[in-house]
Amino acid sequence: MPLSVSELRSRGAAFRDLHNGPEPFVIPNPWNAGTALILAGLGFPALATTSAGLAVTLGLPDGAGLLDRDTVLANAREVVAATPLPVSADLESGFAGTPEGVAETIRAAAGAGLVGGSVEDATGRPGDPVRPLAEAVDRVAAAVEAARGLPFPFTVTARAENFLYGRPDLDDTIRRLRAYEEAGADVLYAPGLPSAEAVRAVCTSVGRPVNVLAGSGQPTLDVAALAACGVRRISLGSTLSRAALGGFVRAAREVLDHGTFGFVGEAPAYADVNRWMTRPPVPRLPDTDARK
Repeated sequence: MPLSVSELRSRGAAFRDLHNGPEPFVIPNPWNAGTALILAGLGFPALATTSAGLAVTLGLPDGAGLLDRDTVLANAREVVAATPLPVSADLESGFAGTPEGVAETIRAAAGAGLVGGSVEDATGRPGDPVRPLAEAVDRVAAAVEAARGLPFPFTVTARAENFLYGRPDLDDTIRRLRAYEEAGADVLYAPGLPSAEAVRAVCTSVGRPVNVLAGSGQPTLDVAALAACGVRRISLGSTLSRAALGGFVRAAREVLDHGTFGFVGEAPAYADVNRWMTRPPVPRLPDTDARK
């Protein structure tokens, strides 16, 4: 059952307000309904989908353009329906070749119950991985315009992908983020920043909240250190899904290589897993707007 406009307004406002709180918040990245339930139960205030985590669950490599918009939004609907938390989505580069197509992706994301989404400036082309700035700005502006036309707050995150694609140019990254801010993006994000100094430079160069990918380039920086740099939101990307895979592989190798089952002692109890999968009620408020 789709969320009502009233519930989307509530979730959208809650997500927007998290970026203006007294402390930065961590937004973890579930890859299905079950992991969303666990993270919500642990007390996180919001969730974000992960394209890499989803790709691996489908037996696909990430970053190869093999996830389409319908697949990503179907996964997002599962995450949205699992908990009452606001959910943002990794919308890659908008799943479209034109600004108009990016705008349509934002509207489709809203229809899936999402209250936020990120649009990156990657092209998906190995020889030319980052879009020209003017083209990227037009796409961010189209995403923002579509978001502003929705009947609830939808947080647009604009991503500068230089550092993920072998272009460690901090000056150009800041130039891009400033341009995306000017285009109306609510949150700015440059994954892969290599140091506290680079994170601080980005945060002091823009006027919108900055998201940082934890452990990417600066794995020793914890929440307090990132807060000291001026970060407002900390995402985990694919790290939780890779951590889960790490446990899976270690357990399988123990059985194969040693014939032992020591990993069982570290596995959660069956009853605990079942308890984690008990869904809290998701409010379905009357959609008074629809009756006007």
